[in-house]
Amino acid sequence: MSGFQSTEYPNLIEILVADGGSTDRTQEIVNKMSEGDSRIKLMQNPEKYQSFALNRMIEEAKGDIFVRADGHCLYQEDYLEKNIKVFLTTKSKNVGGSQRYVASNRAQAGTTLAVKSFLGNGGAKYMNENYTGYADTVFLGCFWTKDLRQIGGFSTKNITNQDSELNLRFIEKYGEESIYISPEIKSWYYPRSTYLGLFKQYFRYGRGRLLTKLLHPKSSPIRGLIPFMFICGLMIYGLLDFFLEQDLYFFIFLLFLIVVLLGESMRVVTKHKDNFIEENWTGESPSPGLLSLWLHSMGSILVMQVGHFSGFLYQLIRKFLFRVKGW
Repeated sequence: MSGFQSTEYPNLIEILVADGGSTDRTQEIVNKMSEGDSRIKLMQNPEKYQSFALNRMIEEAKGDIFVRADGHCLYQEDYLEKNIKVFLTTKSKNVGGSQRYVASNRAQAGTTLAVKSFLGNGGAKYMNENYTGYADTVFLGCFWTKDLRQIGGFSTKNITNQDSELNLRFIEKYGEESIYISPEIKSWYYPRSTYLGLFKQYFRYGRGRLLTKLLHPKSSPIRGLIPFMFICGLMIYGLLDFFLEQDLYFFIFLLFLIVVLLGESMRVVTKHKDNFIEENWTGESPSPGLLSLWLHSMGSILVMQVGHFSGFLYQLIRKFLFRVKGW
């Protein structure tokens, strides 16, 4: 937050901080900071989820431009200025940077490298640090406040993936040039620090992707379906090979997939290792070695795909078997 306080952007009106009942002294710290800076305002978010917090901020916001900044992130000093500059230049409805990662332990290191592979990012443009141009979604974002209000804010039906769903609404209403990514806008995200946490996160992502697909059946990107479709296909293939008398060579195909995972993980680690040490590693100890990064990048890819598939399947069962609407 101190980085936003010291920004050189001259028209910062307020810094809204939403807290969902944290127990880590966040409220105490924010209240103390607000005593010395009247722009800082603490807001309560009893529902705890981001969509509710963001919508309260949108209702409360006094500025014409709304810039989103999440916790668990680091921001370049000129983050606010770059957002405003690109936003006013492009005339898009939402602009932002790519989703860069930082890591302080081995599990985070694995995720940081995994998302640099198609196996970990699905070809999403907002995961490409060098991409400039229009896309279907963007990390965080910068908006006209009035646009957010007119379009109805963030969906509370999506506890996760609410940012992608909002961007699809902008695209459907205003066209393909509504969402813009610029590499000038830089922030870094800390992924989950354990594989269990990563699985839970991607389980929720899978649930959110199905809900987004149901809300936007024509405009939702196909990459949100790939983990579910691929793993379902693989399971069906395995069952057919088991029950049919004819050998379908399932285990040979499975071995091929393992080799692809091994090779792609090594390619990504080898290509990005030096840059990872310079830009992404924030741990106090030296960066993990090549073997460790290779193993953890493979582990992260597997956890992300299985978690996404599991969440998608879970939400599918809730929707069509138990007739549960929304989250």
